[in-house]
Amino acid sequence: MKRIVACMLDESEFLSPYGLRSLSRYHREHPLIVNMDGHVARLDYEPGESRTGLFGGNSNWRGPIWFPLNFLAIESLRHLHTSFGEGFTVELPTGSGKQASLEQVAEELERRLLRVFLRDSNGRRPALGSDARFQREGAWRDLLLFYEYFHGDTGEGLGASHQTGWTALAGALVAHRRLRSGQK
Repeated sequence: MKRIVACMLDESEFLSPYGLRSLSRYHREHPLIVNMDGHVARLDYEPGESRTGLFGGNSNWRGPIWFPLNFLAIESLRHLHTSFGEGFTVELPTGSGKQASLEQVAEELERRLLRVFLRDSNGRRPALGSDARFQREGAWRDLLLFYEYFHGDTGEGLGASHQTGWTALAGALVAHRRLRSGQK
């Protein structure tokens, strides 16, 4: 369990500033290459939109951040914390020397995932990318779009911009945070 979580919480692998990537960043420099009877298949880390026409040009699960994957990880960590308790700790992030319970790991993943919608120290919302209209202009700057998935390194929203299906899980995360803090 600790080895799996260590890989998951490694910022050079799955842990990004905005949640868990769908594929390890390790594959940026070390693509997975399989040769089967002369047919070569290659898996590269692609944190945003695909760089090739493979799979219809969609990078899908090759690096971006997806809310359902992160939500399931957060919920699973909370359930595991109930079983293992406060005494079971892991490094967060891996290599930092800082120990955290699985509940604390879940809270940190939740915080990182919600960060895509929050303004950073420069007043930019990562999900809105580099579009100046969305970042700075009037009502646009407060328009939160629930993108289909998010860039694995920058948090920029990608795919469908009105994905109120699984990205609406952000509401459940916010509600859970409010319950924990005792707010109504």
